[in-house]
Amino acid sequence: MRRIYLLVCLFISQMSLAQTDITVYPTPQEISFKGQSMTLPKTFKVVGQEMANPHAIEQLIETLKIENSQSKGFSVYIGEQTDKAVRKFRKMIPQYAEGYYLQVTEKQIVVAGYDERGTYYAVQTLTQLLKDGKLPIVEVKDYPRIAFRGVVEGFYGTPWSHKARLSQLRFYGKYKMNTYIYGPKDDPYHSSPNWRKAYPVSEAKQISELVQVSKANEVDFVWAIHPGKDIKWNAEDRDILLGKFEMMYQLGVRSFAVFFDDISGEGTKADRQAELLNYLDNNFVKVKKDVTPLIMCPTEYNKSWSNIKGGYLPTLGKNLNPSVHIMWTGDRVISDITEDGLKWINNHIERPAYIWWNFPVSDYVRDHLLMGAVYGLDTHVGQMMSGFVTNPMEYAEASKPAIFSVADYAWNPAQFNSDKSWKDALATVLSNNSDAFQTFANHNSDLGANGHGYRRDESVEIQPTVTSFLSAYKNGKYEAKDFDILLDEFNKIAEAADRLLVDTENKDLIQEMTPWLYQFKILGEAGQEALAMVKAVEAGDKTLFLRKYKHLKALQQRGFEIDQMYNQNPYQPGVKSGSKVMQPLVDHIFVLSTQRFNQKTASSLSSEVFTSPHKSYSTVPQFKQLPVRVKGKNIIVSPILEVVKWGAGEYLGVELDNEYTLMALDADFGMKNTAEWLQLEVSVDGKTWTKIAIHQKENRIKADLKTKAKYIRIQNKSDKEEQAYLRRFNVNI
Repeated sequence: MRRIYLLVCLFISQMSLAQTDITVYPTPQEISFKGQSMTLPKTFKVVGQEMANPHAIEQLIETLKIENSQSKGFSVYIGEQTDKAVRKFRKMIPQYAEGYYLQVTEKQIVVAGYDERGTYYAVQTLTQLLKDGKLPIVEVKDYPRIAFRGVVEGFYGTPWSHKARLSQLRFYGKYKMNTYIYGPKDDPYHSSPNWRKAYPVSEAKQISELVQVSKANEVDFVWAIHPGKDIKWNAEDRDILLGKFEMMYQLGVRSFAVFFDDISGEGTKADRQAELLNYLDNNFVKVKKDVTPLIMCPTEYNKSWSNIKGGYLPTLGKNLNPSVHIMWTGDRVISDITEDGLKWINNHIERPAYIWWNFPVSDYVRDHLLMGAVYGLDTHVGQMMSGFVTNPMEYAEASKPAIFSVADYAWNPAQFNSDKSWKDALATVLSNNSDAFQTFANHNSDLGANGHGYRRDESVEIQPTVTSFLSAYKNGKYEAKDFDILLDEFNKIAEAADRLLVDTENKDLIQEMTPWLYQFKILGEAGQEALAMVKAVEAGDKTLFLRKYKHLKALQQRGFEIDQMYNQNPYQPGVKSGSKVMQPLVDHIFVLSTQRFNQKTASSLSSEVFTSPHKSYSTVPQFKQLPVRVKGKNIIVSPILEVVKWGAGEYLGVELDNEYTLMALDADFGMKNTAEWLQLEVSVDGKTWTKIAIHQKENRIKADLKTKAKYIRIQNKSDKEEQAYLRRFNVNI
């Protein structure tokens, strides 16, 4: 009987454990559910609150709704490992910075941190475990694998608002990210021309508030400066930089970074950079005692740009103080992070790299929202990185799903589950309509064609059906089940767009996504109509086909108008949705069904789908994959934001789909002397070239063309490599 009783108890325990629907993020190193739960008591006796991290105590009081600690009540022991309240649990606490031990039993709760931040993180885990007034009986032993985890606001474009930053900082604390690097490229007091100047009173007040909120959420507010564009390697600029650090220190900043990315000229010298950084480290960071280790972003911040023979990275590795972190984006500007890549860079800089991961940043593909999963990160290299920060989109709320998953990865890489983390992230950021949000994210994750050649999966689950349907339909037949699956997906797309547009749970998120939701709605409706055209052709219903055809043409026009109306930035203007799989599917069905209708009815309806017919005609490696867009009568080469290494004889150009009368060129290569080494040429056949005079004012280069041509290019006519930017290249036809 006793054996049967024990087996029954074991079965009940296993059933309870299986039914536990609780997920903690980031994923803990060790978590053990006991298969039971308890209702939250009404009174508590908090032991240790006088000594414990005050931010942890504040969160504990909020989580458990403690009005005041009683002399009698349910016992909660809280503190850091040397505190009297939790000293007897010290052996249970993982001996890692920011580690913690959490225990919930029917008799007590233990919240014990290796350090103050560990205690705070233990309370955050407790907060996630509390569901509907109940806590599971659980034991957690947890700590982060990567020391510094967070976000670098380092994108080009509109910086985040103050409100958005405050929301972000609270989000980081909740999901155990400890780093926010403030480095918006378009903050004039962060970079040239005003990095030497103090912040105006209003901006300084906002930074001070951000620092305070960062501290309350156990986040290091890292203020970054970007002086390399016009720095002078002299004592005056060195002391100005030191003074700027002191100004920020007085505002409460205790963490600092110096960026030398995306510059050219004098500022790129590794020995000078190391000398300056060591001076700041020795005379400021180490003197202050309460300042975290200095961070620097190098000029050669990815492998494809690194010239080891030139000595830049080895110089930093040897000369830079060992305590200074060196940032790294991977093998390319936009790159996956691999073990081989980390071995390569760590060997040259003689320390673990501090990863600046350029995802989901979209400043080079601004017509797309990047809502896809976080993947492409080696899960066995936590010890090879000193830090991991994600560079997000200018859309702060839309960036949160990726940030959530990065927090999960950086805390516990070995147990990171990309797909689960992504889906849970979406449900966390928008819970009421999480299924609609998932549908939107499924089809808005790729970047489209871009100069970096970096692409992401999109429409993954539906893609096999898309391939199967199109392959069969080209031969005049298809599987009914494929048709039904596609129709259901287009129905979901249209429904999701409408549901999200009226969602009020996260208004800031919906406002950011609205232009893409408009386009997403049209994608769903267009898919419905394209499939209706297929059925109309089969049924021989000419009237129905023409109705659906005309509606789809109208939807194409509306999509074009949205693309021309919203998000009209000077780089990649417009709004693209479902551009990798679902929009091409609609276009293919439209073309095939129209052609089939024409054959059956001897009609001549146009089956043309507008896409840019022009392409890049370039030999500069960084230009080769740049997309070419059409806006009105302008042919536009997508700008890129990094420094371009432009070899002797190499050119940037456009091959048009036909011969046109070219009227004018308007270009900006980011520097004042580029006309001295550039030559503009046009050609009808790509073989015989005619030189065209250019004139330059400031950074802008212009040319009057008024000639017929199919090819236009601008070439480095010097006998050496030059450096420039590509801010603008527009050809008017």
